[in-house]
Amino acid sequence: MKKLPTNRMKIKAQLNHMKYTIIGALSIIVITTLGCTKEKDANAAIPCDTTNTTYSVTVTGLLRNYGCLGCHVGPNPVGNIQLGNYSSVKQLADNGKLFGSINWSPGFSKMPQGAPKMADCDISKIKAWIDAGAPNN
Repeated sequence: MKKLPTNRMKIKAQLNHMKYTIIGALSIIVITTLGCTKEKDANAAIPCDTTNTTYSVTVTGLLRNYGCLGCHVGPNPVGNIQLGNYSSVKQLADNGKLFGSINWSPGFSKMPQGAPKMADCDISKIKAWIDAGAPNN
């Protein structure tokens, strides 16, 4: 004769099922968290190279890549802020407006406007160029 499962057996089976479900969910969380941590650690290990920053390659390249030149060039640049030539960028570097804006410092317009802040490494590159005297190189 076939033995019918008792309530106790049913409850035990349900508890085992729940146990394995919880273990599986926790395993996924741990694996995902460790994966993200390793990714962050790998990115943190990449140093920001601020050596050899130049106006002609580094600064103009970053201004172009972040879309700054789309608004701040030509005969009528937005906010009357001209970034299309060295002398204008140098003036903004010297008076602190360039760094203040891209660094989102208090009291400055956050640039690029309506877009995410520049990457910290890119800001550091522009800052290194400014700290070197903002040469026309």
